[in-house]
Amino acid sequence: MPRQLDDYRLLGRSGLRVSPLCLGTMTFGVGAGAWGSSDEEAAQMVDSYIDRGGNFIDTANFYGQMGQSEVVLGKLLKGRRDPIVISTKYSLSTRPGDPNAAGNHRKTMVRSVEDSLRRMGTDYIDLLYLHMWDYRTPVDEILRAFDDLVRSGKVLYTALSDTPAWQAARMQAIADLRGWTQFCALQISYSLTERTVEHELIPMAQEMGMGVCPWSPLGGGVLSGKYSKADLSAEIDTSSRKGQNVMTGRLSEKNLNIAEVVGQVAQEIGRSSAQVAIAWLLSKPSVCSPVLGVRTMAQLEDNLGALDVELSAEHIVRLDEASHIAPIFPDYVLKGPAVGMMSGGVKVEQRL
Repeated sequence: MPRQLDDYRLLGRSGLRVSPLCLGTMTFGVGAGAWGSSDEEAAQMVDSYIDRGGNFIDTANFYGQMGQSEVVLGKLLKGRRDPIVISTKYSLSTRPGDPNAAGNHRKTMVRSVEDSLRRMGTDYIDLLYLHMWDYRTPVDEILRAFDDLVRSGKVLYTALSDTPAWQAARMQAIADLRGWTQFCALQISYSLTERTVEHELIPMAQEMGMGVCPWSPLGGGVLSGKYSKADLSAEIDTSSRKGQNVMTGRLSEKNLNIAEVVGQVAQEIGRSSAQVAIAWLLSKPSVCSPVLGVRTMAQLEDNLGALDVELSAEHIVRLDEASHIAPIFPDYVLKGPAVGMMSGGVKVEQRL
């Protein structure tokens, strides 16, 4: 269990060293309010994170108004950019109405990188994510475009976000066979309220050498304890954070039941619910660096406190049981009676 932001971890099957908690900047560049941070708050959070040894900051060309998250981040890192590992993303539309200003293809990838470099005032991107799978672009086009950008020096490492496991595994295998740049990270939604990724995405990432960087480690804030069951029957403002959580299913009776157990554990060990939820993620061997989606200094201070949390084996079992997901095919067959049929009734130990 890491204790400090400078207890660095290798990112997947790469030599890149990153902090065990990543500072997310989706709240930057949208103005102060229910969703966003003021520029002053953003500066305080970046300063505090870096002063404590943090070196991993995540953004995207889509965050903020017209890419303003990257603009704000670039200004805040001026004069101290090189020690920081900046991850950004491409894929989402930056010019509505232009079919080639979105998607996973080469044109939008190259254009997005050039725009991100300009906005952040830097000449290279440490880690470039494909933001979301578009179900359109041939994988060899994506892989070769990524590799060309790495060979040009404009991008150092490549990664995937929100991509089906079978496509991610397929691309990683093709890149390996063709000697192209392989992905070193996978950014996906993963938390106590979103464990379905454990079916395919998590084991795929472990097998294929991708470090998992979970986004929304607090399940849209549900695991922080800020909501109650009374919020389920309240009038919903669809533009609010709560309204978005209800519409997406994050704010549900099931997830509130999980949050209740998180709160019980937090009370027992004298910690906040958010710290317990993040500490549970950090206990998972597949997880490299959860992305903190904080808006204020108070939230950042609280989230960073997860590095000091010691969860007992009993606490982890309680959290696992409260958030249990049912097995799916073929796991419930292959890990059931079929085990005996495949081993001939003898014990076979696997050592990696």
